[in-house]
Amino acid sequence: MKTKSTNKKINLISLGCSKNLVDSEVLMGQLNSNNIEVTFEKDDSKADVVVINTCGFIHDAKQESIDTILDFVEAKKNGLIEKVYVMGCLSERYKKDLQNEIEDVDSYFGVNDISKIVAELGGQYRKELVGERVLTTPSHFAYLKIAEGCDRRCSFCAIPFIRGKHISRPVDEIVVEAQKLVDRGVKEIILISQDLSYYGLDLYKKNMLAELIGRLSSIQGLKWLRLHYLYPYAFPMEVLDIMKERENICNYVDMPVQHISDKILKSMKRGHNQTDTYRLLEKVKNTIPDAALRTTLITGYPGESEKDFQQLLDFISEVRFERLGVFAYSPEEDTAAFKLEDDVPDEVKQERVEAIMDLQQGISLQLNNEKVGKVFKTLIDRKEGDYFVGRTEYDSPEVDNEVLISTNNSEIDVGSFVDVKVSKADYFDLFGTISQK
Repeated sequence: MKTKSTNKKINLISLGCSKNLVDSEVLMGQLNSNNIEVTFEKDDSKADVVVINTCGFIHDAKQESIDTILDFVEAKKNGLIEKVYVMGCLSERYKKDLQNEIEDVDSYFGVNDISKIVAELGGQYRKELVGERVLTTPSHFAYLKIAEGCDRRCSFCAIPFIRGKHISRPVDEIVVEAQKLVDRGVKEIILISQDLSYYGLDLYKKNMLAELIGRLSSIQGLKWLRLHYLYPYAFPMEVLDIMKERENICNYVDMPVQHISDKILKSMKRGHNQTDTYRLLEKVKNTIPDAALRTTLITGYPGESEKDFQQLLDFISEVRFERLGVFAYSPEEDTAAFKLEDDVPDEVKQERVEAIMDLQQGISLQLNNEKVGKVFKTLIDRKEGDYFVGRTEYDSPEVDNEVLISTNNSEIDVGSFVDVKVSKADYFDLFGTISQK
C-alpha cells in the first residue's frame, strides 16, 4: 500500500544506550519507507518536528533527557519548530508526571509505541520491514538487538519495569537482519540486549546464544561479531567454546559483575556470589587466554562498608580487567534497593568512584604497555585531526581503547582493516604504525 509523502521535516534525537539507538534507527527506517524526511541529531536542522528518544536509566541520564526536552519545548515556544514528541524509557516510566510537568510536548510515547509514532507522523507502520533501518553508526559496524526486556530482578535496576519481561527474537529473524547488514557493507556486528545470557530461554525453553552466534559467524563477509552484556549468573559456558573456535567472534567478554562482596551481591539480588564470580572469570581466561574482559561496577550501594569497598579494590587488582566502568549508586524508584537507606554519602560515593578509576587507570597503562612492539589487526573507524582512529578486536566503539595512527604515516580507508604495530601506549590509547610484516 502506498503512502502519501509529507512535507514535514523531522529531526530525531537519540539519547542513552545502543539499544535506544537501534530503536531510533528502526523508527527512521519506518519513516523513510513512508517517504517522510527525517534527519538524525542535526543541531542546525530546519526540521518542523523533533522526536526525542529518551533514557530513563539513572539520574544523570534522566536529567539529560529532561534538559533536552525543555530545550526543544523552548524552541517550539519561540516558533523555531512546530511540534515536539517524546518517546523511549523516560516517557515509558514517567509519562503521567511528564504530561503534568511539561505540557507543551505534543505527545508522549512508550518504548513499544513505534507504530503509534509512525502513525502520528503521517505514516503507516510496516511489520514486514525486518532489518530495514537507517544506520546512524559508521557504515562498517552496526548494533543488532537480539532480545527486549529483562527477567532478572536486580535490586538497583528499573529496566524490567521500563522494558518488560525478556522477549527473545527468533534465530532466523536475527540471521536475516544480520545478512542484510553485511550485504550493506557492515563488517562488525555487535550483539546487544538487556541480557544476552538469557537468550532463547523464553522462546525455545533452552539457552540458544551459542547456536545463534554460530549461525551468525557463518555469514560470509562478517569479519567481527562482538557480544555485549553477558550476565554472569547461569552463564552459557558453551559460548566460550564457540568463541574459541570461530576466528571472527571477537575475544571480548563484556560481563557486568557489579560487585564482589557477598553481602552486597546478595542485597543486589544478583544470583551469583564471590566464589561464583572468581570461578567464572577463571573459566573465561582458561578457555580464551587472550580474551579482553570488560565489566561494570557499582559503588556506594546501600550498606557498602569500607571493608566491602576494599574487597572491591582487591578484586580489581587481582583480576586486572582490560576494560572497566563504574557507576556511583543512585536510588531508583520502584526498585527493591529504593527501600533501603541510601547511607553512603554522595561525596564518599564519588571518592570511591575516583579510587576505582585511578586503580583501573594504572592497570590499563600496564596492560597497554605490554602491547608495545606487537602487531594487532585494527578496524579503522574514522579520521580525526592528525590521526586515523581504529580499534582492535578487544575494543568496542565509544567505550574502550582506541588505536591512533598518524596521518603522516600513510593513507587508510575508513572501514578497512589494517595491521598496526604498537609503538607507544597511553592509559586508554595505543599509538602505532602500519605493519609491513
